[in-house]
Amino acid sequence: MAKGIVIYYSRSGNTKQMAELIAGSMNENGVETDCNPAEKVKADDLLKYDAIVIGSPTYYGQMAAQIKEIFDESVKIHGKLDGKVGAAFSSSANIGGGNETTIMGIIEAMLIAGMIIEGDPQGDHYGPVSIGKPDERVIKQCIRRGKRVAELTKRLFKQP
Repeated sequence: MAKGIVIYYSRSGNTKQMAELIAGSMNENGVETDCNPAEKVKADDLLKYDAIVIGSPTYYGQMAAQIKEIFDESVKIHGKLDGKVGAAFSSSANIGGGNETTIMGIIEAMLIAGMIIEGDPQGDHYGPVSIGKPDERVIKQCIRRGKRVAELTKRLFKQP
């Protein structure tokens, strides 16, 4: 069975809530998925997963240091994430607060690692974003992202 992980850093609880929604949706859609805070994840842990979804609050338009640390540590396993599914999500305090640049920073690191990223023609194209506490729109986008990640992972890793 395909396995996934949702990794997040959250101070306010908003990014954690998004992570739990995405992981729950992935589980409901047939990909056994763990949901862990960044502080409990090491780069080597990523090797056992087929899908890796990472979320961060937006700090000065970038991912939190706790998330960046995982990518920096992953240099030692460079090339070993090739072909795995990746996705990103973010939260911020303000509209125009840097959510998309944060998501793109995460996606850029995933692309350099050789991961497969799927966009979304509806809603949040690059990945779910929340301004403050996730509202009904954000909740729907997180559930949709989890489902889409699970479906892609099952197709790529030959799961029914």
